[in-house]
Amino acid sequence: MLLLLGWTVSAADRAVTGPVVTWMIENDVAFLTDTDNPHALGGLIGGLFFAGYMLTQFPGGYLGDRYGHRTLIVVSLLWAGIATLLTGFIGGLVAFIVIRVVTGLGEGAYYSNDRTLITETTPERDRSLGMGVVITGLAFGITIATVFTPHLIGIGRLVMPDIEAWRMAFWILGAATVAVGLLLAHRFREHLSLAKLGGASLRLAGYSAVSLALIMGVYLLGDKAGLSGLWIALLEVALAVGLVMYALSRKGEELKPVLRNRDLFLIYLANIAILWNLWFFSFWSVSIVAGAANSSFMSAALTAGFNAGAGILGFPAGGWLSDYGVRRGWGRKEMMLTFTGVQAVLTVCFAWYLSAAEKPSLLVMGLLLFTASLFFNALQPIGHALTADIAQPELRGSAFGMQNLIGEMGAVLSPAISGVLRDRTGGWTAAVWLDAGIVVAGFCVLACVRGQRGPSGTGSPGISVKV
Repeated sequence: MLLLLGWTVSAADRAVTGPVVTWMIENDVAFLTDTDNPHALGGLIGGLFFAGYMLTQFPGGYLGDRYGHRTLIVVSLLWAGIATLLTGFIGGLVAFIVIRVVTGLGEGAYYSNDRTLITETTPERDRSLGMGVVITGLAFGITIATVFTPHLIGIGRLVMPDIEAWRMAFWILGAATVAVGLLLAHRFREHLSLAKLGGASLRLAGYSAVSLALIMGVYLLGDKAGLSGLWIALLEVALAVGLVMYALSRKGEELKPVLRNRDLFLIYLANIAILWNLWFFSFWSVSIVAGAANSSFMSAALTAGFNAGAGILGFPAGGWLSDYGVRRGWGRKEMMLTFTGVQAVLTVCFAWYLSAAEKPSLLVMGLLLFTASLFFNALQPIGHALTADIAQPELRGSAFGMQNLIGEMGAVLSPAISGVLRDRTGGWTAAVWLDAGIVVAGFCVLACVRGQRGPSGTGSPGISVKV
């Protein structure tokens, strides 16, 4: 339950950027409205956050395998909370981007260590359920950021000028993250030491300093050269690919089971589509609904909350079904593929409805978002358990880190490319169709993973492992 709380606050910290950016555009906050393409710029800000989040996925898991996964979880939460608090104090576009990237760099160490800790401490028969229950915090956090950002900004209006009220959302959520980080530190105190916390923090800070310099260097050089947000986002992804190649060249033998396992690598690639879809809707859903139905910011936030809220049911249900199915002799891959297929069909239906309806209904959009998101969230703990089944136990942190490093390429590109499409077409329909196509592509990649019903030779049920 404490790990669930960790997911809740960290997800709220990252998801709040989208609604705040939408509010900034609508309320003429200077550094976003002084541009001809505010949605493209807002999407690029989201993409740069995920560039930071992406680049510490693998180092975070690697350090967790060495300093302890509980250590990295505490470091990640305290880092993210302090950076989110600082976001509310800064001004200017570049400073806003820098602090959001720093926040992402800290949060990037949470996922791989959380997934590994659950794998180590949960009975194998309930592994996927444990992952599904804990990651329900992601749905809670995104729902809080989507639905309650207007209220948090409203609190800000009580104590500061209206144009500055957005800062309150970061202050409240940042304080909550620090509190949860301290709570987890107390719970894990028997496994922590100042030496481990200090060593892990310094090593993560070293990785982060290099990553921050690279991310901001790409952004500033691209901006000076007049490149669009789309090209800058693509260069950030190229940066991630370079990091993977660097890791392979430096630690090729040690990480061979993580990087050169065919099935693991296909799961990494399929995760690009998962993260694209997750952060396309999490970042832009309020704007999509508001633009399609011509509704108020509050009504759009409540409707978009159906997309995030579906995870509260989908994550634990998917985890339970995964473990139940394995006990019945079903393969995790087949279950994940089925749920991905259903999600793909429903996403296509949502795109078609936006294209065909003269004035889309908030009710219909809410139902479609909820249903598609239900299957989408259910498939994720199945995929996490599948990765845990395949990866070698001593390298699970590195495997989860590599999975999210590659998958987060979708999160980097999704807000930026979607924002560009919105500015160029005047609506969100093209971006939603693109999302549907990427979900279908993820289904095709996942279908190539080799799996079989029944126990495997390694003792992990429901998957055959071939390197």
